[in-house]
Amino acid sequence: MNYSRLANQFICDVPVYEPGRPIEEVAREHGLDPRRIVKLASNENALGPSPKAVAAMRAALKTAHLYPDGSGFYLRRALAKKLGVGMDNIILGCGSNEIIEFLYHTFVAPGDEVVVGNRAFVIYAIMAKMFQAKCVEVPFRHLHTHDLDAMREAITLKTKLVFVANPNNPSGTRVTNEALDKFINSLPPHVVCVLDEAYYEFLDDPPSSIGYAMNHKVVLLRTFSKIAGLAGLRIGYGIAHKDCIILKHRARQPFNVNSIALTGALAALSDPQHIRNTKRLTREGLRFLYSEFERLKLEYVPSAANFVLVRVGHGAAVFESLQRRGVIVRPMGGYKLPEWIRVTVGRPEENRRFIRGLSQCV
Repeated sequence: MNYSRLANQFICDVPVYEPGRPIEEVAREHGLDPRRIVKLASNENALGPSPKAVAAMRAALKTAHLYPDGSGFYLRRALAKKLGVGMDNIILGCGSNEIIEFLYHTFVAPGDEVVVGNRAFVIYAIMAKMFQAKCVEVPFRHLHTHDLDAMREAITLKTKLVFVANPNNPSGTRVTNEALDKFINSLPPHVVCVLDEAYYEFLDDPPSSIGYAMNHKVVLLRTFSKIAGLAGLRIGYGIAHKDCIILKHRARQPFNVNSIALTGALAALSDPQHIRNTKRLTREGLRFLYSEFERLKLEYVPSAANFVLVRVGHGAAVFESLQRRGVIVRPMGGYKLPEWIRVTVGRPEENRRFIRGLSQCV
């Protein structure tokens, strides 16, 4: 049964995305109690979802036998009110990843080009392979930041999409508001700029990106996975001019967002205190991790998000050693950073567990 002979060759060549390892898998592999494992690998919210969201989702289970609202009316209405845009400027997706897929379906054909940073979210490049497009990877600046000037130079007449993750995963860095404004205003009219803002809410001085989406060929990607703590529900959204949203709806499958996710996300919007608590916990956790890295004489990259890169020598070996101690982090070899690991900010005791384990590995 050689299915690869029947498959499209470009599909056979697409690399498989490797997420952070789940707790249950690590527990089975190393004979550990899953209740004692600390997962700091996937930039999840250490506080979990809002209690309001949990209560709303439990109530929504009673009608799980019914199809969801295919338009996501109430969630889009709430987002539109919060963001100061129209409902027709918003599209919902199964995580912001699905919005990326909509963009490729809508704008990218075989032989086209997309421009990305070479240490940005790997899904951008994976999707380019899926759609038989050329992915032009532009090296980051020495401070692990997008080089917007070089990305602008890399754009050609074949370029359809250019991706800027701000803050960026996995580096945690951001570009300045001034640099981003200059970049957006310099783009040629045949290019759509995708601003991936999965960690936007962690910023104290965010860019005026809604204005870019309304007045330029810019699409914003946002998610409920990070600061809202709903990663397991897979719900995100895109913001753009209504003409762009209309096109993306043509690429959207019916009922792409489930009813429990719609309900949980809507309730999460009504709990700003949970967002404030998450930001406070993240800042306190980052300060603790920075001080411990300095004590251990380890280089790190100051982060604008809820995770941090730290240079540990042999990233894969430290990753494995920490796993055996019941702490899951993320090795960075796949991002061309083999000496580094990425660690999510957890609760105080989780951060201390990580540091205790790390101290024994480096």
